[in-house]
Amino acid sequence: MTTAVAKEVCTNYMDAAQQQQMRGERGRWLWLAEWPTWLLIVVIHGGWLATMAFWRELGTPAATLLMIWWCAWYMSLQHELIHGHPTRWPTLNRLFGTVPLAVWYPYQLYRDSHLRHHVDFHLTMPALDTESHYVSPATWAGMGKPLRQLLWFNKTFWGRLLVGPAIAIASAWIEAVRQPLRGDWTQAHMWLRHVVMLAALLWVVEAAFGVSALYYLLAISYPAQSLVMIRSYYEHRPAEHHKQRIVLNEAGFVFRLLYLNNNFHLVHHDFPSLPWYLLPRVYHARRDAYIARSGGFYVRGYGELMRRFGLTPVDAPVHPHMPE
Repeated sequence: MTTAVAKEVCTNYMDAAQQQQMRGERGRWLWLAEWPTWLLIVVIHGGWLATMAFWRELGTPAATLLMIWWCAWYMSLQHELIHGHPTRWPTLNRLFGTVPLAVWYPYQLYRDSHLRHHVDFHLTMPALDTESHYVSPATWAGMGKPLRQLLWFNKTFWGRLLVGPAIAIASAWIEAVRQPLRGDWTQAHMWLRHVVMLAALLWVVEAAFGVSALYYLLAISYPAQSLVMIRSYYEHRPAEHHKQRIVLNEAGFVFRLLYLNNNFHLVHHDFPSLPWYLLPRVYHARRDAYIARSGGFYVRGYGELMRRFGLTPVDAPVHPHMPE
């Protein structure tokens, strides 16, 4: 998807009041300076490097927790880069998110997939929404019992953290292998570049910093992916109106910082190019209207999801509104 098409897709039919508010935010010097995002880039990359460099001094438990945070935060940064920050040049933005610190996916794959996700009319629909956690009735009918149980477990809060990353990672890598077998080599170069960079990164982690590559994969990168999946656990739901499929989550400060305010998810879908540090301002300026517009799809922080859906599925894996 080209940048021009992506921008058109992300317009999402804002009403007149929203368009006026957007023009007002664009006029602020903070939008032009983007210094919070530049600071974020320095802190994340510098924090990752410093933690690896002082691993022994910090001790394995503390260093591991820090690395999980940096890698999860890095994935949130990649999301900002995809949406045109901190510069107007996508090639330059890509440089800050291409290194596979979080391991599992090429930046280009995430970028292309996520931009397609921003077609709000397709949200939650299997085969249309690239970030859907639902399957069609026909797909469900063809599944065996173990896979069905896995998908039910994935609909619980703790299940999403434990098996959610494995499901997403396996799906992406299996598709990467299947494409050339089908004669489709369009993404082969992207994956090859990613594997080469990943191999180099893991070599540096082990040779230069003395941390096992396997430990980095299993004890750092996988938990970081789990941490990111807390945000996406109940981010979208099936609903007749597409805007009522997008959550508003009033998370606490730590999670807002980690997810770069993407918990105000309906605001982000309305204004995909709005920088992360302005999302709360837009939300709180029209909080009641936003909650009404979401159809009451409102959550009081991620702790509420953990308490209510720890081992209870939040909903069914099968999409309820799929046409036959």
